[in-house]
Amino acid sequence: MSFTRRIFLSSAAALAAGPASARLAIDGGSPVRSKPLRSRLYGPLYYDQMEWGFLKEVWEARAPFRFWGMDRSVIPPKVATFEREFAGFMQSKYALGVTSGTAALQVAMAALEIGPGDEVIVPAWTWHSCFNAVVMAGALPICAEIDSSFNLDPADIERHITPRTKVLMAVHLQGNPANMDAVLRVARKHKLKVLEDVSQSVGASYKGKPLGSMGDIAIASLQVNKTISAGEGGAVYTNDPLLFERAIRFHDVGGIRAPHTDWLGETREEPFIGVNYRMNEFSGAVLLAQIRKLPRVVSDIRGVAKRVYEGIADLKHLELRGLPDPAGELGSAVFIGFPGKTQRDKFMEAMRAENVPVGPPGGSVLLPTQPHILAKRATHPNWPTWNSPEGRAVSYGAESCPKTVAILDRFAGVSLDPKFTEADTRDIVAAMRKVHPVVMEG
Repeated sequence: MSFTRRIFLSSAAALAAGPASARLAIDGGSPVRSKPLRSRLYGPLYYDQMEWGFLKEVWEARAPFRFWGMDRSVIPPKVATFEREFAGFMQSKYALGVTSGTAALQVAMAALEIGPGDEVIVPAWTWHSCFNAVVMAGALPICAEIDSSFNLDPADIERHITPRTKVLMAVHLQGNPANMDAVLRVARKHKLKVLEDVSQSVGASYKGKPLGSMGDIAIASLQVNKTISAGEGGAVYTNDPLLFERAIRFHDVGGIRAPHTDWLGETREEPFIGVNYRMNEFSGAVLLAQIRKLPRVVSDIRGVAKRVYEGIADLKHLELRGLPDPAGELGSAVFIGFPGKTQRDKFMEAMRAENVPVGPPGGSVLLPTQPHILAKRATHPNWPTWNSPEGRAVSYGAESCPKTVAILDRFAGVSLDPKFTEADTRDIVAAMRKVHPVVMEG
């Protein structure tokens, strides 16, 4: 059937999509938009005098270091206040500001006492930092499949568990919560710790609980592509005082000082070797303003996503990305599935011609296919990760995660911007309603 097959829509749909007989732009018809629609960086969209005012206070105090200023007896307040407010938003007892999401993952590994001989199960599709943090701890990353939510598939976890498994890493990708009920069930059955990586979903929730508040420890990236941002930055948060203390010590060369001693009330650990991942007061100033705006950012992006979901809800043969909790999804992108890669690619090509670009799942990599992972390259040839019998035996490659490859090959979506107008969302809906039936019926 021709790629230009006529689309017949209901009268309500026609209002959104325009004339039912419109030819696709890829076939010479008029595009839905005259210029491409682009989503932008969330956090900087909301910068205003609040961020500037807090930055100015740090500058005027000449106190950019978080633990003391010109008067060494006074603790500068920005990072410390951000930590308290971030913890409150996430319904967690404790939060620690660090320099990046990658640093936060390494801090979490140290807090959980992960090291040589241990195994950590990670999704086969996530960002490099998740895998790298396990390797940097000297432990062995084991890749499990994702499901149609693009997150860790709970049904694939148990076959990867061994006596060496210590942690399940649940990564909430592209604004969508993982199926935490199922993940936690597996973890409790096998007495495993759960690390939640909320980097791509700050502000999302699962059954009314903020992401990160259900596992043993959680991390968030506050890098420029994330919900709120100071350009770079991260946070570690938990309800466990011992994990919090270990996180603090590792991020501050093994020590602990006020205000964290005041927050904990007592310490139980002795000093140990750590690094320097301390957040500075300039970053803290921006993030303090940003955390106070997070409810507005979340409300705005969810409103945009709601209009898109409602506009395409009656499309025939519509398959949405798996949504373990639709009400908790952040709404940063709307993804739909196709029978296979051929139809998915046709959809992407045709949507781009309508000036409403869509793309495959993004923001992550298929870890088992990365050349350096296939080659098992660490920073030193004797690094312990792959120098044990288990490390030498573990297999990566696309053949280790066929379900993940298949899912990534058949989904495509449009990235959303919290400040998209109603006209923007009408264009997204119109383009989807124009293109989707042609691809599905062609």
